[in-house]
Amino acid sequence: MVELTVEGRDSSVPQSTQANLITVYLAYAEDEQRQHYLALQVRQGTSLYEALAQAGWLEKFAELAKWCEQVIDITTPTAKRWHVGIYAQKQPLSYLLQPFDRIEVYRSLSADPMSQRKNKSRG
Repeated sequence: MVELTVEGRDSSVPQSTQANLITVYLAYAEDEQRQHYLALQVRQGTSLYEALAQAGWLEKFAELAKWCEQVIDITTPTAKRWHVGIYAQKQPLSYLLQPFDRIEVYRSLSADPMSQRKNKSRG
């Protein structure tokens, strides 16, 4: 199942407010069958964490919310522990979004892909 959601501009919102909005994209491959994509309008100056909350992903994905609570104050992402980034670059939850940023939620891998390739080539 692929979920694709686009939140457009609200015509009831005044033009001056809409001028302060930027579009960002969220992507999360929960597993091979469930992938989630979302285009979201956020205010300029919105943090990565605030965008995840605004999108409803902290409510929808309990494991993401739990992880965010644990690392909310960390300003330097750690390699193996980090689960979010912008265009494959791990970023702190305080990162301020830029127009058209792609927020990516990473899942833990069951095995290292490089080790799997080595084992496959040997077998």
